[in-house]
Amino acid sequence: MNILVTGANGQLGNEIQLVAKKSQDNYIFTDVCEGYRKLDITNREDIRRMVAENDIRCIINCAAYTNVDKAESNVDLCELLNATAPENLALAMKEVGGLLVHISTDYVFGGDPYNTPCREDQKGTPTGVYGKMKLHAEEKIEAVGVDHIIIRTAWLYSEFGHNFVKTMLKLTADKPALKVVFDQCGTPTYAGDLAEVIFHIVESRAYRGHTGIYHFSDEGVTSWYDFTKMIAMFAGHTSCDIQPCHSDEFPSPVTRPAYSVLDKTKLKETFGVKIPYWLDSLLVCMKNMKVVSPEFDAAKG
Repeated sequence: MNILVTGANGQLGNEIQLVAKKSQDNYIFTDVCEGYRKLDITNREDIRRMVAENDIRCIINCAAYTNVDKAESNVDLCELLNATAPENLALAMKEVGGLLVHISTDYVFGGDPYNTPCREDQKGTPTGVYGKMKLHAEEKIEAVGVDHIIIRTAWLYSEFGHNFVKTMLKLTADKPALKVVFDQCGTPTYAGDLAEVIFHIVESRAYRGHTGIYHFSDEGVTSWYDFTKMIAMFAGHTSCDIQPCHSDEFPSPVTRPAYSVLDKTKLKETFGVKIPYWLDSLLVCMKNMKVVSPEFDAAKG
């Protein structure tokens, strides 16, 4: 099967490039930056042409506008990339009877005071433009009627690109003290783990008869403060005094979900996958980045 991957130079796209090396399928990686085949996913005809010329039967959409704060003042661009483009991809796959794998977000939740893990059938209550447009994408894909796997994920990080782990590694190395919010809880998710799950679902053809919305993050629950403490500990950045603070100490144009833990029961039962604990995966990622202190370097992972 010929599989098209959009947003190939992002965190997840790079991880899919790694897992795809063990595939018997043919992966075609596209992005807007140099070094990749170009594809404008906002242009429906460009997508149709790519699909026809390469006999594409599956699209894995990793492309998105992900700057949550700037989305509040760039509504049209966010809608174009996060809602209209996925609809274009869905229509292209519908026309050839193919599959669309689309990545969504925990930001579709947040408007209600949840205190238990969010399920797939729970009503979306996004609090900002980014979450609203990602929810619109889900609705548009479902309306097209294409075979689809929509995976909502959260707190994504990896060895690639810009992410929270890399930011905190720099800050805890450079600053004597740091404040990090403790009143937002969720689950850090290693993009390599998400790539493996997508790879399993697509390669095994397990999606047949099981299309729909699923949740995936690594196992466990933490806050941004505790996440930072573990990053610093694994890296040996012990001289930085990391203190918890409230979200209102860092004003933002958008209210982020206070609790966005995802219930992954449906995905685990449907596809038979075992999900790693977030701390184990964090150590794996940091080892791959070669930033783990000698104290933890021999640890599992």
